[in-house]
Amino acid sequence: MSPTTNLQHDQAGAIVTRFAPSPTGLLHIGHAYSAMFAAAAAQKAEGCFLLRIEDIDTGRCRPAFETAIFEDLEWLGLRWETPVRRQSDHISDYAAALENLQRADLLYPCFCTRKDLRREADASVSAPHGPDGSVYPGTCRNLTAPAREARIAGGASYALRLDMKKSLRRLDRDQSKEPLTFFDQVRGRITVDLHGCGDVVLARKDIDTSYHLAVVVDDAFQGVTLVTRGEDLLHATHVHRVLQKLLNFPEPTYHHHPLLRDSSGERFAKRTSGATLASLRKGGAAASDIHAMIRLP
Repeated sequence: MSPTTNLQHDQAGAIVTRFAPSPTGLLHIGHAYSAMFAAAAAQKAEGCFLLRIEDIDTGRCRPAFETAIFEDLEWLGLRWETPVRRQSDHISDYAAALENLQRADLLYPCFCTRKDLRREADASVSAPHGPDGSVYPGTCRNLTAPAREARIAGGASYALRLDMKKSLRRLDRDQSKEPLTFFDQVRGRITVDLHGCGDVVLARKDIDTSYHLAVVVDDAFQGVTLVTRGEDLLHATHVHRVLQKLLNFPEPTYHHHPLLRDSSGERFAKRTSGATLASLRKGGAAASDIHAMIRLP
């Protein structure tokens, strides 16, 4: 699968940045840093700054939060290109990526419930951790095809997981002996931890995609060249580089910035109501105050 005919931006050498929030809560200071850094990087290079709404989590996303995202970014003085990409409008793109991985025999159905996974994690306190918590132990990986088909025919709910062992064999076969890496503007060139990712979920029965798959497809289709996000997502980038290689997508540059914290050392989060941009604005803060507080490099 190649995105080259679907790129929103295809200017040779042009920098394309993006801010991609999920409308599951109000934006906070940390979000403002990511958005302002990405916008400033694009402006400095005379490139493109995109806004993307990552709304695949239909159980938690709310229209009011999406409206607030636009209001907060406009208040900060940011401008972005249109149309804005909403993930919920592009499920077919993620389905096409899944189909390619399925044809390559790199996916398998997982019937484990969240309760099953918690029980596995509790039973092995030293279990390795990946981008989604404890690395999946591979319970369903070795089910026979008839067993899988019988459970699906019986109406069992399942997710689709990436078979990392098969994926690594595929990468070893398709690539040279050079290790798979990515470049982070803060940390330099990083070698992908191929064995620490685990068999991540790429689609669920109720959503038909996952964060990992959707963000990789979106960045490729939109021609994003610089991905800016918090360092809490650094581990996820290892998975994303694997997916980019498997799907023949280009490699962007990354900037994983330190998480912003309040005076007590706690990281800002959507549940931290006092640090939301809406609450600061309501309390009389001006956009210039936020710019001064963040102090971009």
